[in-house]
Amino acid sequence: MNREKKRGKVIRSKRQMKEAFKGYCFAMPWLIGFFVFTLYPLLSSLYYSFTNYSMSSSWNWIGLTNYRILLTQDSLFWKSVWNTLYYAFFSIPLGLVLGLGIAMLMNQKIKGIRLFRTLFYIPNVISIVATTMLWTWMFQTRYGVINQLLSLIGITGPAWLNDPTWSKPALIIMNCWNAGSSMVIYLAGLQGIPRTYYEAADIDGASAWRKFRNITIPLLSPTIFLNLITGIIGALQVFAQSLLLTEGGPDHSTTFYVYSMYEHAFTNRRMGYASAMGWMLLIVTLIITVLVFRFIGSKVYYETGEQ
Repeated sequence: MNREKKRGKVIRSKRQMKEAFKGYCFAMPWLIGFFVFTLYPLLSSLYYSFTNYSMSSSWNWIGLTNYRILLTQDSLFWKSVWNTLYYAFFSIPLGLVLGLGIAMLMNQKIKGIRLFRTLFYIPNVISIVATTMLWTWMFQTRYGVINQLLSLIGITGPAWLNDPTWSKPALIIMNCWNAGSSMVIYLAGLQGIPRTYYEAADIDGASAWRKFRNITIPLLSPTIFLNLITGIIGALQVFAQSLLLTEGGPDHSTTFYVYSMYEHAFTNRRMGYASAMGWMLLIVTLIITVLVFRFIGSKVYYETGEQ
């Protein structure tokens, strides 16, 4: 009897090992990609951040020197931090509100609504290069569409991309072009709210504003929170718009943090210094995300009653 039990355990063990082996074989392409293209570069950048690696010559271990120079001697570092925070402070709330507003309009049951939803989402699948060419023309000082529209109401438009005062607002306005991405997420959240809540509010005579404040916002708060987190991470990594539209100018007014990191890495070939900047960005992003979860995440409403 005991011999049969032992034999059964051996058979089950072999079967489990065989199934595990097959599972790892299927997962092997992802595992190779993760270790080669994610984990190894991540750990390598951490090591390089403590060296003077320049991509073209031998390098030496210099400890925290890159971080010390970054925080105390690099004036452009603080300029790029300010530009990035300025962009994030205005673009994140604007993107949240605009995405929610569009989603509520697209949540109506009217003829042809699917076409409008598609039109609002199309900018998110257009190449960033094509988008940049379009907005370069729209922000053109003399013949740009925006300044032409402003002239119709008697306002002389600024030199958007050539004026340090207006260059960052121009990129913030351009960011509104991609509100369709958050619109889709909001729309999914809106359609997940049971209609019975609104029907009960109608019976009680609630106004549209009270329904929005007391039903829509609380039940949509997990979706808003998701868009807030992704918006923060995206805003702190803004790069392509600055590279293609203004090349960090004028007067470094659009030299965002990631653009400055790119310049150090691939123009100045200071890869060790750029790696230190990358890890600083990772730490700051992590801290901000934790703080948002701590102070805002606790206010998110879930229908289960859990917070």
